[in-house]
Amino acid sequence: MDQNFPTQARVVIVGGGVMGVGLAYHLGHEGWGADTVLLEKAELTSGSTWHAAGQITHSTSNFGLGKCVDYNIGLYSGGLEAETGQPVTWHGCGSFRLAYTEDEMDWLRHTLSVGRALGFNIDLVGPEKVAQLHPFYNLDGVLGALHTPDDGHVDPTNVTMAMATGARQKGVKIIRHCRATNITQQPSGDWKVETEKGTIICEHVVNAGGTYARQMGEWSGLQLPMTSMTHHYFVTEPVPEFEGLDTELPVIRDDKKVSGYIRMEQKRGLIGIYEKENPNSVWHDHCPWDYENWLFDADYDRVMPYLEESMNRMPIFANLGIQREVHGAISHPPDGNPLIGPAPGVRNYWCCCGTQIGIGWGPGLTRELARWMVHGAANISMRDYDPRRFGSYATKEWQVVKAEEDYCLRHEIPFPHLNRLAGRPIKPSALYGLLKSKGAVHEEVYGFERPRFFAKGIAQEDHYSFNRSPVDAMVAAEVKAVREGVGIMDVTAFTKVLIEGPDAYALLDRLTANRMPQQVGSITLTHMLNRAGRIELETTIVRIGEDQFYLVCAAFFEQRLLDHLAHQRHDEDVTITALSDEWSALSLNGPQSRNVLAACTDTDLSNAAFRWLSAQQITVAGHEIWALRMSYAGELGWEFHMPATACLDVYNALWAAGEAYGIADYGSFAMNAMRMEKAFKGAGELTNEVTLAEANVLRFARMDKAYLGRDKTLNTALPWVCAYLEIEPDGHADGHGGEAVLHNGRVVGSTASVAYGPTVGKILAFAYVKPEAAEPGTALEVIIHGSPRAARVLAAPAYDPNSLKPREDAP
Repeated sequence: MDQNFPTQARVVIVGGGVMGVGLAYHLGHEGWGADTVLLEKAELTSGSTWHAAGQITHSTSNFGLGKCVDYNIGLYSGGLEAETGQPVTWHGCGSFRLAYTEDEMDWLRHTLSVGRALGFNIDLVGPEKVAQLHPFYNLDGVLGALHTPDDGHVDPTNVTMAMATGARQKGVKIIRHCRATNITQQPSGDWKVETEKGTIICEHVVNAGGTYARQMGEWSGLQLPMTSMTHHYFVTEPVPEFEGLDTELPVIRDDKKVSGYIRMEQKRGLIGIYEKENPNSVWHDHCPWDYENWLFDADYDRVMPYLEESMNRMPIFANLGIQREVHGAISHPPDGNPLIGPAPGVRNYWCCCGTQIGIGWGPGLTRELARWMVHGAANISMRDYDPRRFGSYATKEWQVVKAEEDYCLRHEIPFPHLNRLAGRPIKPSALYGLLKSKGAVHEEVYGFERPRFFAKGIAQEDHYSFNRSPVDAMVAAEVKAVREGVGIMDVTAFTKVLIEGPDAYALLDRLTANRMPQQVGSITLTHMLNRAGRIELETTIVRIGEDQFYLVCAAFFEQRLLDHLAHQRHDEDVTITALSDEWSALSLNGPQSRNVLAACTDTDLSNAAFRWLSAQQITVAGHEIWALRMSYAGELGWEFHMPATACLDVYNALWAAGEAYGIADYGSFAMNAMRMEKAFKGAGELTNEVTLAEANVLRFARMDKAYLGRDKTLNTALPWVCAYLEIEPDGHADGHGGEAVLHNGRVVGSTASVAYGPTVGKILAFAYVKPEAAEPGTALEVIIHGSPRAARVLAAPAYDPNSLKPREDAP
């Protein structure tokens, strides 16, 4: 063994592509460089990084990802080279994203608003502007384009090598030609990384294995969902028309015709294609360890229609030959988003993999991962990237189906609420078949099928729009049914966890900001924080026994909740049981809900016997179930939690009793509209980016108790605060989150959630804005689809501001 080979480290990163090296670089900047080791089995960048085309664009409608992209462009365009002295070969040529249809134009308008919120140099232009800056592109049929002049492309190898230099300058040890062969956790909690050159014991291990990441995870008993998909780009012979150019042409992103991108590669043309049918997945089991700088033979049959169209769009390419074919493998998780964060079920195993756009996204995301590892929280919302967003349902077979679906959607319009249907249903609830027969359009949430709305004679795709659609009328009808009568919803997708034992109260009390429920049957809404004082998750706690507590939270937080409890647990005598797969849940809401429930149970439902925010075991349809008097709709209502075997009987009994009162099914779209009318914050507002004070939920925090993150959540300056807005409607477009918010003509923040409230006839939004813009009554503007709309900060919920309806007593 090499005498210089380290045997101990705080962090070991396995994988030397742009993601692993990017993390090493940023750990160095966060102060952990001297105790970080990076292992690469061959040469740095020899996996997927080296064959990347290297484009990067501000054209993104994801607010957090936009922050990453902007950081990356700054890094590439000067910061990294100035710091390290290493060239990165930045080409700041700008780019256009073209639109041929009104739907594409709406997408660009929304992206424009998000870009304005982030301060990007971005504009929506007509074809004449494209022609001025790119005279060789065939613009037939083009309606407009998003122009992002600060974009460009970069040499992937140079960038990675420059970050490696920066990492070394901060003390990181990089060991090449050293393949890891196993990663196992020791009884102490430390990780043992076995390699061809020796063994390292470390506190933190990072899987940055790229196309090897999934099989590396299996060493540690982990299921990390991703599949390798192959992607083509082609480089033409030299283009005579490029010879006399003084400046480089902008990159063209043509999602409709080319399903990819076209740019200059020095004096040649480069054409990248993501075909929309017959995608090619490889290495379903294991990527061969000896594949370095590997490329596949070009498959012209797959890409020919798009390659031919690229010649039509760039006629100056038509008579040129292809000089270079690049057909390489790239990791695709089931939903297309990378796996950045803690692996499920273990401590201090971090994922930095599954990234299909490593050059475009990598440095920014690895900066956030470094912050998460060192400080306990990232500075952007990591919900979309958290590896724990998938559960055990994500089998290898399912992963392949979803990755192929994602690849085909890579250059399709990312409509709001786009329903990805491949591989479903994977976790149908007990009511799935019945509700589907009644017109339910379901969405997938942590594998579960949850009804969105109940369709009345329209196709699935009819609700794909950035504007109002026929679905809005259906949602309004569902809201009206709940507000005026009674509605029922399948909410089985909620996370449901039982915590019991002599120390259950003590464990929960030191992890929650609010006062714990004191009496059996009491309910508390509270938040768990991380050590940085940011919000880890929101949960409802029901005390169902002296030493028994039932926790309910959003579906996608299940593994996050389980891990938080396990990692923060000391020596408490508790048992933690996940009930989500075995238990179902229903929600019954509306002024007639008490009458409906009374027809199905002998339990006294009056306020005196069954108070607001309390729980009881009751009998319905012969089944003992838990009834929780609470309402996310802001109405008189209950949630019912029960074994899945009881759900159909309970639903049928409630439905039969409700027919006299006009009972209606409703879905998550109506639920969201009603929670916005009631100013109930959701997952879009309560993220790891914010403290309780920033989220404006300090009323759910106690000042007289100690809990994890307390001091940091209470004693932090407020760069922003969550405000509740009403926005002037135009009957056409309502917004979708991420839109720029202006005060006196200056950008002061962005929206987090937006929905039309049919009961109040207003667009309602939560927005994170500068504190001076959050005062009730403040006049603001919100940029929706490229146009400013008048907005006003509200002091109280738009519907039932005194919250009297949920507390109504029996007549």
